[in-house]
Amino acid sequence: MGSEVGRAWARRARRYAVLAVVVYGVWLTLLYFKQDSMVFPRQYAGPALPEGRLPPRVESVWIEAGPGGVRVEGWLLPAERPAVGDKHPAVIYCHGNAELIDDNMERATEWSKRGFVVLLPEYRGYGRSGGSPSQRVITEDMVRFYDWLVARPEVDGSRVFVHGRSLGGGVAAQLAARRPTAGLVLESTFTSIASFAWGVGGVPWIVKHPFRTDVALRGYDKPVLIFHGREDDIIPVSHGRALAGMLTRAMYVETAGDHMNYPPDVGAFWDRVDEFLKEVGR
Repeated sequence: MGSEVGRAWARRARRYAVLAVVVYGVWLTLLYFKQDSMVFPRQYAGPALPEGRLPPRVESVWIEAGPGGVRVEGWLLPAERPAVGDKHPAVIYCHGNAELIDDNMERATEWSKRGFVVLLPEYRGYGRSGGSPSQRVITEDMVRFYDWLVARPEVDGSRVFVHGRSLGGGVAAQLAARRPTAGLVLESTFTSIASFAWGVGGVPWIVKHPFRTDVALRGYDKPVLIFHGREDDIIPVSHGRALAGMLTRAMYVETAGDHMNYPPDVGAFWDRVDEFLKEVGR
């Protein structure tokens, strides 16, 4: 009698185990196919300006993004201050995953006031740009934009910085791993997107867009300014601390503030940027 009960329980346990494996497999499949919209939620980005309508002083530039006729837009903002010497430093600003270049003129203007030529490259499938986003194609496009920028006569190719916010920090790191940069500004940036897989019941190896910032910046020897808010509930502050800890020339600034409303004190934010630029001799 006891052995029959034991065998029945064993059969039931096996059925439950098989069911659990099937359910988890279905969940992983859903995560795999949903991750594009999770990493690139462009449906939540604000409405784009009609093509041809531009903020003051902005020039719209387009790159041919590989075969198929896909075109990707960037906005170029000239430096407000005269160059020291013959050429200006430049900064490439990479925005977050639910934003457009249209949403980031405030940051672009601050860089321009500091004497930088500013390039805001869009991501494929965002705003007025064609195609669909992925880590691979966005990285390829950033390299194309970089090469276009440093070829401009007013730009000093040895003084190109990259500023990235949130997902844009991961994009900035991928670019810095492929092209020379004078330094980085990383704002509310992750060590990797793959590290978030466990938190949603997934596994890192199914992540199509891992954006391994930690790997891309391994051995990076240029100065890096890292900002992170202690109340960030989307990309926890532990990510900023980890990035600062792995870099040899990091300036780490941890303040109050969450993810969506960072920085809480805009004036103090740019004061720290100014300190950073002074320290690195921009």
